[in-house]
Amino acid sequence: MLRLTSLRLRLVVVFALVALTAAVSASGIAYWLNRDAVLTRTQNAALNDFRKSLEDNAGSLPLRPSCDRLQDAANRMAGTTQRYEVVLIDKGQGGGACTAPSNSSVFTLGAVPHALRKAVNKERPVDEGDGLPYHLYWQRRTIHGDPYLVGGARVIGDGPTGYMLKSLASERDDLNSLAWSLGIATGLALIGSALLAQAAATTVLRPVQRLGEAAKQLGEGKLDTRLRVSGTDELADLSRTFNRTAESLEERVEELRAREAASRRFVADMSHELRTPLTAITAVSEVLEDEADNLDPMIAPAVHLVVTETRRLGDLVENLMEVTRFDAGTARLVLDDVDVADQVTACIDARAWLDAVELDAKRGIMARLDPRRLDVILANLIGNALKHGGSPVRVSVRTVAEGTPESELIVEVKDHGPGIPEDVLPHVFDRFYKASASRPRSEGSGLGLSIALENAHIHGGDITAANSARGGAVFTLRLPLDASRLGPDEDEDEQDAQ
Repeated sequence: MLRLTSLRLRLVVVFALVALTAAVSASGIAYWLNRDAVLTRTQNAALNDFRKSLEDNAGSLPLRPSCDRLQDAANRMAGTTQRYEVVLIDKGQGGGACTAPSNSSVFTLGAVPHALRKAVNKERPVDEGDGLPYHLYWQRRTIHGDPYLVGGARVIGDGPTGYMLKSLASERDDLNSLAWSLGIATGLALIGSALLAQAAATTVLRPVQRLGEAAKQLGEGKLDTRLRVSGTDELADLSRTFNRTAESLEERVEELRAREAASRRFVADMSHELRTPLTAITAVSEVLEDEADNLDPMIAPAVHLVVTETRRLGDLVENLMEVTRFDAGTARLVLDDVDVADQVTACIDARAWLDAVELDAKRGIMARLDPRRLDVILANLIGNALKHGGSPVRVSVRTVAEGTPESELIVEVKDHGPGIPEDVLPHVFDRFYKASASRPRSEGSGLGLSIALENAHIHGGDITAANSARGGAVFTLRLPLDASRLGPDEDEDEQDAQ
């Protein structure tokens, strides 16, 4: 079905309105011209015949004729081929008025309008017009729903006055038939214009539809999409422009992809190459740390700094490799059934945070997740809260809509610090983002929250940051209770490969 706002419907409506306007105008003009011609021809023929018959029959009557002779004259006048009825009026031999209708049941003097009788009997000055004292007058009127022509004249020389009544029913029927014909022609013209508009719209809109489909495919990432160009009109120019734009976009995207791939390879290669010397440096730093008590007190701070920065560099390299795996799309889930309360407790215990963290999680909440990645998420969120928010940090675990396909695990990490500035909130998960430009150096790598968010996304979940109404920051982790619905896990992939 056509949408009310579609271009096709609008084209059809415009074509139909133009055709309807033209057809109605032409039909209206044709109808009124034919109506005027038919009525004028019929009217002139009847009035001319009535004038001649009045002169021939009533003009030859003697002055003050008898009513019988007046009646005979009226009957003769009504017997012409024009088929009208006549009423003759004159003064009789006795001095009284004599009225002679040809058919008293159809036409009497009462049917003649008063204005017409007044005009017929009014004598004109001989110096006006054609110099005749009396003229022939006529009027069209409707009697009992039927159209009639009423005319009248007076015989010059104090002769009788005659009136005629002619039915115009046949002319009305002819004009009605003409109106119906013109109406049918208008309807056919409207249907034809709609079909023509449909054909024109199809011709015009087919390239537009192809352009829309191509643009949709281009938006979906199919950069090799091209349009077939034919013709030299504006739509062909538009198709050529689209093809040039798509070609330029494809080249630009391929260039960006190549640069991105090269950048990822560089980071991965750099991180991999750093691991070997970093392993040696880490071993040496551990030895120095063990012997710190036996070293010169002047050297101990330097040794402590080397150990700290070596560990920080190791964390940074590991984080960079993890980020590279996410960017390359090679990160995979290794799913297992996890008791969330036990997992959170193990995370806190492994990092000696038991005294600084309050846990609100009942045992028995089972979720099918990647335990290692969940541990990374929890470690980053809780560690960030302890570092920037201050203890005690409260971790609460609950579920939403458990037992349904939309069931979720919700973990909230709340600290008691000053909260996060409003201008920083949108950027807390950005890589290497620094809240203060005056403190570009920090103990962390600047990638922890970003990696936590990526691990949540790979599970089909999300992490949000906000400020509590009672003070402090709140990080909310949402994960599906069963991440296996996202697709096969890594173990299953390996089994399929075997």
